[in-house]
Amino acid sequence: MVKINCLIVDDEPIARNIVQAYCAHLPYLHVVDSCANALDAKLILQQQSVDILFLDINMPVMSGISFLKTLKNQPIVIFTTAYKEYALDAFDLAVCDYMLKPFSFDRFLIAVDKAVEKLQVQPQIPIETNTAKTDDYIFIKTEGKIFKIGFEDLLFAEANGNNTKIVTAQNTLLPAMTFSNFEELVPKAIFLRVHRSFIINKSKITHIEGNRVFIEKYEIPIGNNYREIFMKSIGL
Repeated sequence: MVKINCLIVDDEPIARNIVQAYCAHLPYLHVVDSCANALDAKLILQQQSVDILFLDINMPVMSGISFLKTLKNQPIVIFTTAYKEYALDAFDLAVCDYMLKPFSFDRFLIAVDKAVEKLQVQPQIPIETNTAKTDDYIFIKTEGKIFKIGFEDLLFAEANGNNTKIVTAQNTLLPAMTFSNFEELVPKAIFLRVHRSFIINKSKITHIEGNRVFIEKYEIPIGNNYREIFMKSIGL
């Protein structure tokens, strides 16, 4: 596996040491630096290529949330904090994960696995070709059955580890199918990538608010790297 560059930002030396020690257990993680505040982190990001940012929230001078809002080209962000009340703000910023201190190595590994999966998926501008799909449905095999799903009923899909969660107007399916394979099955003119982990049916959007898109009762984050393409695809 290619080396993944990480930056640790936390005003507590013990917290920085714990994350660095956890990273050392995973040979594909390379800690390029660690620092105690957002201003030092900003300087490091200008000088180093960083793939994953382990970021504390409650820090002096500038909080992790405020700092993240200043970044134009964000790495994958994993918040590390002792305060659960910031979870909603983190969701609005579409961060990869939100770990509450003290967190175990097992919990750390779950967050890193999410980040690695997201790093392997790059946003692309939807392109329709002459071989674009003309069917208005797909067949999905799961739980020993084969389901016919009409595009009109398909609300969105979410990456779920190595599988995909497909949410329709009637039910939720969890086929043993990679997220990239699912994306190949649906027409890009209808289904839009709004986040590394979400593909939505644009005809089902009820409204958009900030960095969130709403479909029926569901609230889905819009990734910063996808927002411009997404807005253009809906004519805005």
